[in-house]
Amino acid sequence: MMPSDASTIATAHNEEVEHPDTAAMQTLGFWLYLMSDLILFATLFATFAVLGKNFAGGPTGKELFDLPYLLGETLLLLFSSATYGLVMLAVHDGRKKRVLIGLAITFLLGLGFVAMEIKEFHGMIAAGHGPDRSAFLSSFFTLVGTHGAHVTFGLIWMAVMIGQVAVKGLTSPVQSRLMRLSMFWHFLDIIWIGIFSIVYLMGVG
Repeated sequence: MMPSDASTIATAHNEEVEHPDTAAMQTLGFWLYLMSDLILFATLFATFAVLGKNFAGGPTGKELFDLPYLLGETLLLLFSSATYGLVMLAVHDGRKKRVLIGLAITFLLGLGFVAMEIKEFHGMIAAGHGPDRSAFLSSFFTLVGTHGAHVTFGLIWMAVMIGQVAVKGLTSPVQSRLMRLSMFWHFLDIIWIGIFSIVYLMGVG
């Protein structure tokens, strides 16, 4: 073995020691982030459970919530979760065009969800039923608004990933980021199911 070969092997070995599996480390870190986010939402759900019946003479959920409208909103997010699942299948198969189409459809569905939520909030506030009206509305806007802010962040992240896939292709780092975004998006879908069931369905019951 030539000295230069030995030097190359030693350098590669040192790099392996100094640089562990970055993707695995990032995925672990993202799981920890999701757990912290889960604690945040659990706290907001608990707060709503405590304050959700304090209407202060104001409107109740039964008076405010439009279930058919909310069902449409929910279907948008559920379908977006399904289309992102198809995105990950396309990533696995190395189909760049399908990945881009799937991300674009998922983005539009998510954008529709956010637009409907903003319209709901605007209508309630315009009617004088803002978060300062009662403890119920304060906890409602905080919980649902926090979820909406997360979805908005997910859309920004998705737009960035569309650009990265278009420019860089399905490289290993890009695939790793798409996987983490998938975890985040499905997490938000699960949280919304909880919101729809506990806040909206129970609110009109």
